[in-house]
Amino acid sequence: MTFVERAPAAVVGIDVSKETLAVFDAARQQLGTVKNTSAAVRKLIAGLPPGTLVIFEPTGGYEALLAAQLAAHGIACHRADTLKVKAFLRSFGRLAKTDALDAKALAEYGTERWKQLALYQPADKRQAKLAALVARRQDLMALKTAETNRSKAPGNPIIAKSCKTVIACLGRQIETIDKEVDALIAASQSLARRAKIYSSLPGVGPRTAIALLATLPELGTLTRRQAASLAGLAPHPRDSGTFKGYRKMRGGRPQVRTNLFMAALVGARVPGPLHTFYQRLVENGKKPIVAIAALMRKIVVILNAKTRDQIATVS
Repeated sequence: MTFVERAPAAVVGIDVSKETLAVFDAARQQLGTVKNTSAAVRKLIAGLPPGTLVIFEPTGGYEALLAAQLAAHGIACHRADTLKVKAFLRSFGRLAKTDALDAKALAEYGTERWKQLALYQPADKRQAKLAALVARRQDLMALKTAETNRSKAPGNPIIAKSCKTVIACLGRQIETIDKEVDALIAASQSLARRAKIYSSLPGVGPRTAIALLATLPELGTLTRRQAASLAGLAPHPRDSGTFKGYRKMRGGRPQVRTNLFMAALVGARVPGPLHTFYQRLVENGKKPIVAIAALMRKIVVILNAKTRDQIATVS
């Protein structure tokens, strides 16, 4: 992750929607609206002074054009966490919401927090395609699970037959996605090498390795604590005075936790370092679910270290 090294000359907040961009320049205190098109975005970027920092939020992909153009023109930008921006606004007691107010809020957020804001780095095209394919596969699997559950409900054979037809269609779509993913990884030496590293750990199967490639591409570039935190597996304390609260994992990327849960269950049972670690925790009095959570965190830490060491060796 990279950060702005010195105070930006100007901070611009941009609220993105499907058709338009609401733009607020904090230095000039100017608000404007431009179309969310290539020509309009290029014209907007051409008018930004050197040293500008642009803040925007993810909006279901409608920000992709803006992000790509900013990166292409070398403009520093940060894709803000929506929840953090909302918390920032609540600290001022603000409840109103419009595109103009959101753009201004993003500019204020960037002006105050610029030292802590990691700059947006465009993903490699293969990495972006892999992430999209894996996300689509997860959606299809969720639909298949829902239809499978519905097909088992008693009372109406017509509905059961309909569900089975949909399940068969979803199965074919999942197979198509799997073939696309396998071909994509086979065509990329970097992705194939990382997938092999991940799969070398007992308990981490091919599909889990692919899911980690898509959802946690930063593995190998982080510290052990950063890796655990980014994966949403860091235990956060809840202490106050003499009260010692139960530590819970929260934040991070929930899809990573979902992918690692089954890997931890398998790793706890098959011979290997994960099984030994799990057994030691249970023997020391840890609840099984707590031990599984610790195992999930252990997997991320191990894979981060293995990737860092082996990629560096190859380089």
